[in-house]
Amino acid sequence: MNTTNSASTVFSGPAPDVVVIKDVSKRFVLRKDNSLKERLVTFGRRGRRHREEFWALRNVSTTIQAGHTVALIGHNGSGKSTLLKVIGGILDSTSGDVFRRGRIAALLELGAGFHPDLSGRENVFLNASIMGLSRAETEAQFDDILAFSGIGSFIDAQVKFYSSGMYVRLAFAVAVHTNPDLLLVDEVLAVGDEAFQKKCLDKIRSFQEEGRTIVLVTHSLGQVTELCDRAILLNKGEVVFDGEPREAVAQFREILEDRRVAENVVAAVPTAREAKIISAFVTIQNGATSSSVGQGDDLIITAKIEHLVPSEAPWVYAIQIENSLGQPVYGTTSRRLGYSLKPGIGPREVALTLKDTHFGTGKYFVNVSILDFAGRHVEDLPQACSFNVASNPLATGVTYSEPTFADLGPSKY
Repeated sequence: MNTTNSASTVFSGPAPDVVVIKDVSKRFVLRKDNSLKERLVTFGRRGRRHREEFWALRNVSTTIQAGHTVALIGHNGSGKSTLLKVIGGILDSTSGDVFRRGRIAALLELGAGFHPDLSGRENVFLNASIMGLSRAETEAQFDDILAFSGIGSFIDAQVKFYSSGMYVRLAFAVAVHTNPDLLLVDEVLAVGDEAFQKKCLDKIRSFQEEGRTIVLVTHSLGQVTELCDRAILLNKGEVVFDGEPREAVAQFREILEDRRVAENVVAAVPTAREAKIISAFVTIQNGATSSSVGQGDDLIITAKIEHLVPSEAPWVYAIQIENSLGQPVYGTTSRRLGYSLKPGIGPREVALTLKDTHFGTGKYFVNVSILDFAGRHVEDLPQACSFNVASNPLATGVTYSEPTFADLGPSKY
């Protein structure tokens, strides 16, 4: 059951609960007989063999308080968009309850709610009325909506002639001008040019300053850590983490890596390999294997590798360090350091030492590669190992430098 309830017994406290989700599950029935002919043939013949149940959500429970910006993250098919639609009342849950409070503005699908044969102007009034605005309220907001969308004279053209960017511009402009208490956004910020995306992000930040509640689905992990104060990680329809965005992103990357490894095992085809990377690990200057690196530590990355075929030219050993968002923060190769791995067959260990490191707070992943002398990747081991840098209250970012501050007094200029 999916209900809306604004009773004070449900929403109470200094920061009222805008959304309360209790044991929500959502089931879809997938049919394998897609054509009409197939359905007629299978009708009455143990039709269940031609149907498959898929649980997009399983026993999801969470509460979202007013004024928070919450990201729903997970791989494709994890249930995040389904959960957003259940929150918005677009889909009914199979079981469980959803309680909502206040006016909701939802950007769940590209152009959802737009009628293709109506003009942009007519669709503005149609969408605004669906979101609860009267015609007089929409007329009062119309000039601001048009200016924000930036589509100019196309406002009187039928929206079926709009580009995807124009769809999003107009839909977002309508949604943010309906004075919502709760804004639901599903991946639409990925559409449109860079200038409009910045305008949308600026509007979201102004909503945050006004204390509005925002729930968004995005594959941009940078947006998660930049915009959100909380992230809910979904995997196979279940909540596996609910809390600090950076930790959610780190756990999400681990899930993605586990899937990548599993898919590679399934899809593996025997090929003539020239080399392989067996493993890699991190140590600090005292020789202890450690996943925790402090400021000023010498970081040693050791890899166990094996050359399977002889080579006339030297091999190249390379590492790249990424942060939890997948952004490269450091990389180098043995060739850059003026060293060449001598040709030969068999196992060996190689080590790269980074002296006096000053990484910023967070989790870092080390990618290890073997290249031939022409720069061709012979073997790669993504996320071969990882290390953590403890939180430091003095600064944020991917690098760290000891900060000091001084008040120099009144300026002479």
